[in-house]
Amino acid sequence: MSQTDPAKGVTGEDEVVDLCRELIRIDTSNYGDHSGPGERKAAEYVAEKLAEVGLEPRIFESHPGRASTVARIEGEDPSRPALLIHGHTDVVPANADDWTHHPFSGEIADGCVWGRGAVDMKDMDAMTLAVVRDRMRSGRKPPRDIVLAFLADEEAGGTYGAKHLVHKHPELFEGVTEAIGEVGGFSFTVNEKLRLYLVETAEKGMHWMRLTVDGTAGHGSMTNDDNAITELCEAVARLGRHKWPVRVTKTVRAFLDELSDALGTELDPENMDETLAKLGGIARMIGTTLRNSAAPTQLGAGYKVNVIPGQATAHVDGRFLPGYEEEFLADLDRILGPRVRREDVHSDKALETDFDGRLVDAMQTALSAEDPIARAVPYMLSGGTDAKSFDDLGIRCFGFAPLKLPPELDFAGMFHGVDERVPVDGLKFGVRVLDRFLDAS
Repeated sequence: MSQTDPAKGVTGEDEVVDLCRELIRIDTSNYGDHSGPGERKAAEYVAEKLAEVGLEPRIFESHPGRASTVARIEGEDPSRPALLIHGHTDVVPANADDWTHHPFSGEIADGCVWGRGAVDMKDMDAMTLAVVRDRMRSGRKPPRDIVLAFLADEEAGGTYGAKHLVHKHPELFEGVTEAIGEVGGFSFTVNEKLRLYLVETAEKGMHWMRLTVDGTAGHGSMTNDDNAITELCEAVARLGRHKWPVRVTKTVRAFLDELSDALGTELDPENMDETLAKLGGIARMIGTTLRNSAAPTQLGAGYKVNVIPGQATAHVDGRFLPGYEEEFLADLDRILGPRVRREDVHSDKALETDFDGRLVDAMQTALSAEDPIARAVPYMLSGGTDAKSFDDLGIRCFGFAPLKLPPELDFAGMFHGVDERVPVDGLKFGVRVLDRFLDAS
């Protein structure tokens, strides 16, 4: 695979590391508003790389500096439904003082490319660019049309990226029925005879919310039985310590069945502590897909030490399983109590699709060709991606950004973490797998 360009002698594998490094060096930190650098430079970089090989990319700017790049590749059979490959170019902020290597240096060390976005998700952006450029240079059309979307604002819910395009420019995705994106296709080594590759087929929904309690303002030296801070903190503590019940969705059931087979033991969803202990770094990703969750993340109240404020607020990151939104909201209100006013800051749906069909077969075929002990298995992502927006168009979405990882790498800890990095060999593996996947899809 990854044929050599007869003119330049360059392959996708040759390019992918430099593409990843160059993308990381473009600071696209997303602070949740418009105070960051935006994604315009990254959008222009991607457009230039696509135009160099004969494509006609378009840049869509939803707000000054907040830009996405979209291009379409003609397939051998345009009558077939098209495939969408999407990635986001924004990243969460990083404090350079906390990092071993500067988060926007794209430095190579210890066999890895380091930097913010190395796994979330400029690695997949780079792999996609590398594969597409390789195929365009060597004249290898995909079996069907492919839409490429490099998107702004995913890290803040996609309002200025995927949501903007879906609602304002749905014609860009005409004929698309399936899509692949981030946080899937990465490996988990069970033993020397089996490596699982987790393909995302479901995502928890979200309710990012503000909690407010009104009380009686007064002097800090006075007794006050209507202190808003006290009432709010008690409610937030109840919520933060709540043990949410296990709810096994079809995706989690399928994952547990595959894992049971791989480990040679039956797994009890109600008693997963021992099982999760065997999963290393990915335990955090899997464990939270067994339950709804609500994590208090911010508190705010008061303006002076001797003044009891009349209002206190908190913010909570709530996530619910597919099919359990109503239960989640009812439980929230019961736990918080009548004094707490709850309002959404941002909300989005949960997603779930079956792990079957030609696209899934293509994933397994491509993985097995590059890793003989590979087995693709479905899993649920505890967070969310731009797939939620594309689902509005009836597009069936999967997370498939293939990476073969060393067993000791804490991959889950790389997401939004310090010292984010991706193995060089993993990037090259991903290029080969994606190239085969396109041929089989």
